[in-house]
Amino acid sequence: MKKYEMIVERTATGYSAYNEGEGAYTVGTNFEELKANMVEVLNLALSDTGRTISIEDVKITYDLKSFFDAYKVINAAALAKRLGMTQSLLSQYVSGNKKPSPTQTRRILEGVRAVGRELAEMDFAF
Repeated sequence: MKKYEMIVERTATGYSAYNEGEGAYTVGTNFEELKANMVEVLNLALSDTGRTISIEDVKITYDLKSFFDAYKVINAAALAKRLGMTQSLLSQYVSGNKKPSPTQTRRILEGVRAVGRELAEMDFAF
C-alpha cells in the first residue's frame, strides 16, 4: 500500500505538517493531535479516490529540530558523542541555528537508526 509522506515542522504554537502533492496541510498543538489531523486531512484530500487511510499509511518526515523535539528521549549529547560529532555542532542543528548539509543529515539519521535497531534487538534478563 502506498505511504503518504507528511513533512513535519515545529512552529511557535506546536507543529505543522504538509504533503504538497495531495494538497494536504494541517497543524497540531502537540504531536498526538498532529498525527490525528494528518490522517484526517489526507482522508479529505483523497476522498474523491474512495481510499481511506490510517496513521500506518503515513510516512512522517521531520526536520532535525522537530525530530529531537518530538523524541526528547533521545539524548542529543550522547548521540553526538556516538557519531564523533561535537555536542555544540549537533546542538546548533537541533536548535535550528545552523542547517546541516545533506551528508551531515544522513550521518545523523543513520546514527538514530542504528540506535533504533539496537534497541529493537535488545532484551532484558528476568
